Amino acid sequence: MLNGWMEGFQASVDYIEENLTEELDIDEIAKKAALSSFYYQRIFGALCGMTVGEYIRARRMTAAAQELACSDHKVIDIAIKYGYDSPDSFAKAFQRFHGITPAQAREQGAQLRSFAPLHIKVTLEGGSMLDYRIEEKEAFTVVGIKKSFNVENGYREIPKFWDEWMSDMKGLKGMFGVCTDMDGKNFDYWIADLLMPFAEVPEGLCTFQIPAGPWAIFKCVGPLPESMQSVNTKIWSEWLPSLQGYTFAADYSLEAYTPPAENPADTVSYICIPLKKL
Repeated sequence: MLNGWMEGFQASVDYIEENLTEELDIDEIAKKAALSSFYYQRIFGALCGMTVGEYIRARRMTAAAQELACSDHKVIDIAIKYGYDSPDSFAKAFQRFHGITPAQAREQGAQLRSFAPLHIKVTLEGGSMLDYRIEEKEAFTVVGIKKSFNVENGYREIPKFWDEWMSDMKGLKGMFGVCTDMDGKNFDYWIADLLMPFAEVPEGLCTFQIPAGPWAIFKCVGPLPESMQSVNTKIWSEWLPSLQGYTFAADYSLEAYTPPAENPADTVSYICIPLKKL
């Protein structure tokens, strides 16, 4: 599976490169890798350390700077070519990326930044351990509060959501964090508990039903969020390429939390991904 997975992911990167001046849709990009947009963006972030949107903007800013430096095309034409509605919005984005204005980029000796296209390759390094198990689970329902996030800001904003919840816990223990895809660009994140059979749903809370099936359950040990982020990166960059006999079952995933240990280094949490057999 490794070669096929790499080829699919590289095809998605090549598709971005071939369509930098076109409107890019995350669903179409993800299809090139034979993944849902939800999982594609999670994998991209783990592998590349940035979102798909950040990568596209960096490549467009690189190409735009090269065009400014070696052509006499109008700034407005270059701005529109790379997806900006006005010279002003283009200039602001350009200056954030390059540190100079588009006009200054045309001056002799102007210093510009270049972000090269991604190329997927395998490197053999020291082996690392990743503790996980595949376990069949009965259907269950979680109950909690949810908030919508954009994939561009989710990693920054979700910790703030937890901070808000901790100031007013709304009767929740915070057993789970659940990501549920909405449209490939936005997702709901839940702070939730297990809903017991026949229990009433407290006012102000919502429920999410999860069907029976196999789950890949990854153990994370250590202070949060570092331990979970480290395991998450290994899941998408190491475990996924070698996954055999299973594929993703749905566009959601779950984080499971246990009470904090007295020593943060002993804290245990889990990342859970729904699977289905091929």
